[in-house]
Amino acid sequence: MKIIFAGTPEFAAHALNALLKTDHEIVAVYTQPDRKAGRGQKITASAVKQLALEHHLAVYQPLNFKSSTEEGLTAQKQLAELNADVMVVAAYGLILPQVILDTPKYGCLNIHGSLLPRWRGAAPIQRAISTGDVETGVTIMKMAAGLDTGDMMLKTVCPIEATDTSATLHDKLALQGAEAICTVLASESILQTYLAKREVQDEALTIYANKLSKAEAKINWAQSAVEIDRNIRAFNPWPVAFTPIDESNNLRVWNSSLSDVSTENAVAGEVIAIDQHGVHVVCGDQKAVCITQLQWPGGKALNAVQIIQTQKLNIGHIFA
Repeated sequence: MKIIFAGTPEFAAHALNALLKTDHEIVAVYTQPDRKAGRGQKITASAVKQLALEHHLAVYQPLNFKSSTEEGLTAQKQLAELNADVMVVAAYGLILPQVILDTPKYGCLNIHGSLLPRWRGAAPIQRAISTGDVETGVTIMKMAAGLDTGDMMLKTVCPIEATDTSATLHDKLALQGAEAICTVLASESILQTYLAKREVQDEALTIYANKLSKAEAKINWAQSAVEIDRNIRAFNPWPVAFTPIDESNNLRVWNSSLSDVSTENAVAGEVIAIDQHGVHVVCGDQKAVCITQLQWPGGKALNAVQIIQTQKLNIGHIFA
């Protein structure tokens, strides 16, 4: 089949890489315009664009597909001229109007990192961890005009481990998504079968995964140890949990686990132990989390052994 692929970050690049190993023809790749990234703020191509160029694929980077703009109309025309059988979309980052969804012969298929209709929206991986879900997965759906509202064609399940961060779970789901889209697109007849058997989402079960903000990554030590640990892991690698150390500086907290150190006579936010496992801090439910990886302003992320060596934190210190 002739496939258009639309995606931007590493999650999508996994799927494109898998499709490149099939017998399908990738007629074009759509991705977000190059943007500034990293400390040097250099103009950088997306992970998908870099992979596409390595394989000498045609790359398109329109700002939008709106019928109300000249650029949008041009983008619509270009896409139609590709005469594709199907368009695969994964974390693309642009809204696709109905005219685009209807252009390929079999429409547009989306790889979404959750078990829809749970966690529609921008941050399904992070919300699943922070809420305490025991499992998540990938849904392949036929796209509709709404936000992740399309009919479901295939679901795969992925357990969420107590040690998972958004980074580790992202990588697991990226691999699952790549495998799942190849399953659905194994042949034209198999695709037709999945389309014929697709399921409508139950709106009563819908939960939205709202976009993350830097502000919500501030640790609230009044919360329970379980809640704080989940949030720390959910906000890795972005926006990264933090706790103030003075009026103008924050300590970034990259990873944690639940602690079994006694918290008797300690207050929320108090450091009660520093050992080979990490920094043990009391939480609002009089249980503790163990910070296993942290970062001082201007420094690199440190593991438990390095934290002890720096001797910057002391037992009895209280985080606000």
